[in-house]
Amino acid sequence: MLQNIIEIISLSAIQGVSEFLPISSSAHLILISNLHSFKSSSLLIDISLHFGSLLAIIFYFRKELFDLRNNIKLLNLIIIGSIPLIIFGYLLHTSELIYLLRNTKVIAFTTLFFGIVLYFADQRKIEKNISTNLNIKSILFIGLFQILALIPGVSRAGITITAARFLKFNRVDAGKISFILSIPALSGASFLGFKEALKQSIEINYILLIAIIFAFIFSYLTINFFLKYIKKFSLNVFVFYRIIIGLFLLLIIYY
Repeated sequence: MLQNIIEIISLSAIQGVSEFLPISSSAHLILISNLHSFKSSSLLIDISLHFGSLLAIIFYFRKELFDLRNNIKLLNLIIIGSIPLIIFGYLLHTSELIYLLRNTKVIAFTTLFFGIVLYFADQRKIEKNISTNLNIKSILFIGLFQILALIPGVSRAGITITAARFLKFNRVDAGKISFILSIPALSGASFLGFKEALKQSIEINYILLIAIIFAFIFSYLTINFFLKYIKKFSLNVFVFYRIIIGLFLLLIIYY
């Protein structure tokens, strides 16, 4: 039992940290699974972890989300920006094409390549903000980039921040756009996962509750840390980290 709890906390940490930093959760899950086989990992655990992250992002931005009642324009932009991912995500999931992309080679190359792309995007000097510069054109651009996150190793947070930085949004607002767009994305992932789980025999137990609670905690702390960090520093540390992880995965594959 203790081993199960330790594994769940470890998986929660991986989910919470890598989901909201531009470093690719898929790459880390592959890397960790090569070092240790998690007996507690299952579809229901995955759903619980994503649900915990979803609750964390909603709780963190609860004021902004509540204020959307008086900002219909921003609400509509969030919906519009989420449509491309929802459509393509559903098509890839139902056609099972998404499973063809789930291999270590794809993850290694995408982690490396899109880390470099993030570096160049983050060099933009002219800075825009959400309140005055976010419009249909820019949110669709970011939303279309978000489709690439369906490829394992790209990183949903990484690619949306990359797109926003290419559009010259300041780092903090790029992070906020990414995080707010994660709400429909995580909701969709949780829904599809739950739909798949209904086909199996479901047993709700304390392990799932622990997964939700710790995924919530790690996700919340990561969101808070990242938004404070990018107020002062560039994204270079995450770029270099992705390059190291990508090269390490290639080392595992070819050697």
